[in-house]
Amino acid sequence: MAKTYDLIVLGSGPGGYIAAIRAAQLGMKTAIVEREHMGGICLNWGCIPTKALLRSAEIYSHMNHAADFGLKAGKISADIPAIVTRSRNVTKQMSTGIGFLMKKNKVDVIWGEGRISAPGELVVGPMKKAVQEPQNPKPRGVLPEGTYRAKHIIVATGARPRVLPGIAPDGERIWTYFDAMKPKKLPKSMLIMGSGAIGIEFASFYQAMGCQVTVVELLERILPVEDAEISAFARKRLEKRGIRILTGTRVEKVEKGTGSLSARVTDKDGKSETLEADVLISAVGVQGNIENIGLEKLGVKTDRSVISIDGFGRTNVPGIYAIGDVAGGPMLAHKAEHEGVICVEAIAGQKVHPLDRGKIPGCTYCDPQVASVGLSEAAALEAGRKIKVGRFPFIANGKAVALGDSEGLVKTIFDAQTGELLGAHMVGPEVTELIQGFVVAMNLETTEEELMHTIFPHPTLSETMKESVLDAYGRALNM
Repeated sequence: MAKTYDLIVLGSGPGGYIAAIRAAQLGMKTAIVEREHMGGICLNWGCIPTKALLRSAEIYSHMNHAADFGLKAGKISADIPAIVTRSRNVTKQMSTGIGFLMKKNKVDVIWGEGRISAPGELVVGPMKKAVQEPQNPKPRGVLPEGTYRAKHIIVATGARPRVLPGIAPDGERIWTYFDAMKPKKLPKSMLIMGSGAIGIEFASFYQAMGCQVTVVELLERILPVEDAEISAFARKRLEKRGIRILTGTRVEKVEKGTGSLSARVTDKDGKSETLEADVLISAVGVQGNIENIGLEKLGVKTDRSVISIDGFGRTNVPGIYAIGDVAGGPMLAHKAEHEGVICVEAIAGQKVHPLDRGKIPGCTYCDPQVASVGLSEAAALEAGRKIKVGRFPFIANGKAVALGDSEGLVKTIFDAQTGELLGAHMVGPEVTELIQGFVVAMNLETTEEELMHTIFPHPTLSETMKESVLDAYGRALNM
């Protein structure tokens, strides 16, 4: 007889495991199905390991500029295998921790490949063989393959790299972000297709390690989801570091050689050139994992490789829900986590607000860091809002100057009539940590007056935030 649950979650990424924990907290009998790695792509091949790599790059960069801080250091070198090993160990530690969380919250783990066979029924088949590295040992106490039933099933199967025709990754000359996170040696030159967060973070890492990097972007600017002014500032800094950036440019053809590859690219004016590089990273987006999990048979509505849902994670089929990357953008771990909590609380009958996508922060952990929330200046004007815009440079901030990292900008956008904070956009040191202050302010419906009357500690980088607010109203004190 099939074992029955209140809720089964298919996938243990950030959205999936958080949804399972919240369900258990609310008294639901809960199970989670995972086919490869606890923690999903984010923890194993995305958010966490890339930050470990970027931390190594940051320290390496500081060591190479020790003299700027009055310090003396001997010959500095980077050990790529050791850097990768540290990154993988960080991931292993975090993945193991999720296993403990499942046990702590009494969430059953079903190790295998799941498929929804009928409403309220899920069949778990043999565990998927890990493609990227040897599979971790099967955890003790997990349930066997077979048929399971649940009144509610949440699909949290995530997404995978999008593959362009004729530029299929091979793990040698053409890499996905999986390959880029575990290089055996440092390539001398690299071509990166796509300038979103993934592409720019890898550009930042590999350039810091000494690789010659060229970024090719089809659109007119890098980091295209960011405010245009912030995007332009980041580009200037990245180019100053030595990264070549080609925007409005398409990769037409890639040819692999024995020790390198060549790519023919064409810009918006029709001018073509051939770029040579050791490897190419394809960072042209991702697509949801919607295949082979039973959605078609049940008539679950999908749109362009993601599952269609309402603001509470509900699909068009009663009892089936979707959260995270497989439910559409922005494809961010923190969005998935929050979406999972909303979905579970709605299932439990609690009064919850639907997900407000306008208040989801975005962060890019390159050098310089980029972070934002809310409307860009162009989007606010497009929406017909009368706005006030404030700016404050990090060069005028004492803490930034003391840190030796004073190139950056904070930009805030307010509704001119109501004082509502519409958006905040930042580029510079530690802005991925600072942005949450503006996120909290927006969530609490804070006005410019309340922000102006908030005391920010000195000396801190956060003072740039208040000064940007003051500047929007002609009251900046340190500029």
